[in-house]
Amino acid sequence: MKFATKAIHAGQEPDPSTGAVMTPIYQTSTYWQKSPGDHQGFEYSRGTNPTRKALEACLAALENAKHGLAFSSGMGATDTVLRLLQPGDEVITGNDLYGGSYRIFTKVYAKYGIKFHFLDLSKPENMLPYINDKTKLVWIETPTNPTMQIIDIEGIAKITKERKLILTVDNTFASPYLQNPIDLGADIVMHSVTKYIGGHSDVVMGALLVNDDQLYKDLWFIYNACGATPGPQDAFLVLRGIKTLHLRMKAHCENGEKVARFLKTHPKVDKIYWPGFEDHPNHDIAKKQMRGFGGMVSITLKDADLQETFRVASSFKVFTLAESLGGVESLINHPVSMTHGSIPKEEREKVGVTDNLLRLSVGVEDIDDLIADLEQALK
Repeated sequence: MKFATKAIHAGQEPDPSTGAVMTPIYQTSTYWQKSPGDHQGFEYSRGTNPTRKALEACLAALENAKHGLAFSSGMGATDTVLRLLQPGDEVITGNDLYGGSYRIFTKVYAKYGIKFHFLDLSKPENMLPYINDKTKLVWIETPTNPTMQIIDIEGIAKITKERKLILTVDNTFASPYLQNPIDLGADIVMHSVTKYIGGHSDVVMGALLVNDDQLYKDLWFIYNACGATPGPQDAFLVLRGIKTLHLRMKAHCENGEKVARFLKTHPKVDKIYWPGFEDHPNHDIAKKQMRGFGGMVSITLKDADLQETFRVASSFKVFTLAESLGGVESLINHPVSMTHGSIPKEEREKVGVTDNLLRLSVGVEDIDDLIADLEQALK
C-alpha cells in the first residue's frame, strides 16, 4: 500500500464483535482468561491493549518496520532505548539535540557510568575517532532541533553496521511522510508522536519502530517491565490524527517553504535555518533522504538582545508562543528559555542556539495570514 492508504487502513480492521469501522477505545485494564494462561492475546493493559496494538501496527507500517511500540511520551521511548545499555557503555550523538534528550543523557544516564560524546555529525566520518569497544549506541536527529542540521543517515548506518552498533534516529521533525530511516539502515526509529503524527496538540505520546526481532523483544521487555505505556484514549486520538498525516504534511511543507522564503530576505532576520535552501549545509543530503523539507524554520533576529527577542516572540497574533511543534496551528518557540533551557549556554551557543534565535513550527493556516502575522511581529 502507498503511504496515504497505510495511514488510513494499516493495523485497523473492522471490530470483530460489532463491525465498527473505527478502532474502539478498549478502556480496560485487564482481560478474561478461559483458564490460567488461556487468553485471547491480551492479559493486562500495561503490556498490551487492542487500541494501542492497532496504533503500533499502523506506525510500523508507516515507517516500513516490522514492529512498533507506543509510549506515554517521546521521553519514555528514549528512556527505553537507553535502558539497553550497561554502565561503562558509550554513546555517540549529535551536538544539536532536543533539550529533553540532552537532559536525560547528561543528568540521568551519565550518573550510571554511561559516557556521551556530543559531536558535529555533518560528516559521518567525524564519529570514527570516538568509536571504541565500549561504543554501543549512536543516536541522531535529522533535521536537528532547532538549527536543522542534516545528518546523512545512510552514511552513518554504513559505519554502525560495520561495527555492530545500534543506530537510533529521532525522526520527529521529518515524520514518516518525509523520511524513513529504517530504509536507510537505521535499527530504531524514535518519534515524539505528540508532534506531527498526532498533529493536533491534544495528546502526548512516543514510539519506537524496529525491524530486528530480537531488538524488538529486548525493547518490549523493558516497555512492559518499566511501564511507560499509553492509555487507549490517547492511542485512539493518534490513530485519528494519522488518517490526515499525508494531507497535513503537504500543507506544512508548502507553508513552511513560503514562510522560509519570506524570512530569508527580511531585513530583521540575520540567519535562517531551513533545509530546503540550496545553501543550507548538507542540502543535497536532505534532498536525497527526504521527500520534502518540512514545516520547521528557525531564525535569528538581527542585532536583537534577549529583551527584543522576547518582544518579537510575544507580538504574534496567529502564531502561538508555546512549546512543542507539529500541530495544525502555527507555533513560535524561544529555545533558550523554553525547550533547550537545560543545555548549558556555552554548549548551546557552539551550534548557534543563541538568545536571539526563534523556532517556528509552521502550521496549516492560510499562508497569507501567516505572512501578515510575521510582517507585523517583525516591525
